Amino acid sequence: MNILAIDTSNQVMSVAVLRDNEIIAEFTTNIKKNHSVRLMPAIHRTMEEANIKPKELDKIVVAKGPGSYTGVRIGVTTAKTMAWSLQIPLVGVSSLEVAAYNGCLYDGLICPFFDARRGLVYTGLYESDGHTLQLKLGEQNILMTEWLEKLKHEERKVLFISQHLSIHKDTISSILGSDSVFPLDVQNTPKASLLGIIGANRDGENIHTFAPNYLRLPEAEAKWLKDNEGKG
Repeated sequence: MNILAIDTSNQVMSVAVLRDNEIIAEFTTNIKKNHSVRLMPAIHRTMEEANIKPKELDKIVVAKGPGSYTGVRIGVTTAKTMAWSLQIPLVGVSSLEVAAYNGCLYDGLICPFFDARRGLVYTGLYESDGHTLQLKLGEQNILMTEWLEKLKHEERKVLFISQHLSIHKDTISSILGSDSVFPLDVQNTPKASLLGIIGANRDGENIHTFAPNYLRLPEAEAKWLKDNEGKG
């Protein structure tokens, strides 16, 4: 099975082509540049390096959020368009789950998170047995301090994985102390290859109804709803 995996849900942009769970080609960058103008050239380059033509793809797997609203939309829209035009299955995977899988060899609790500004994060709590992950606390948009108090009640060590770790590392350490575990820096970068492996055996979505998972409304939409509350 030939799989194209796409993750543009945050600053990191990653594209990979896999054949039967073997990574054939992968392209990953972590730079502040517009995904909208870079994604399609990255897909073309990665597929060309893998010597895979679009008609040879069997499935597309995309990181569906949460994360950057614009980044998530770009990845999901591109994946939906390609899957529809090629008439192949589309699978969406939580961007937090993809990040958590960077620590799947860790035996214990894993907390992936993305910074959501103003002290908020997108996060969830996973548990690994050293091979597979299970969601333990549902993904949510929450103040990091409030979330850490919840984790404190677990009374267990927690591995934190995030490309935004430097923003919250001091807060994590001050609240959880020795129960906070931090990975090598390279493990904080999500990889499309892992995304493809996660989605390889999952069923496809309804392409027309498939939508990003933002976990919260974009600020402009939330403001509009508040301003128009009670107006019918």
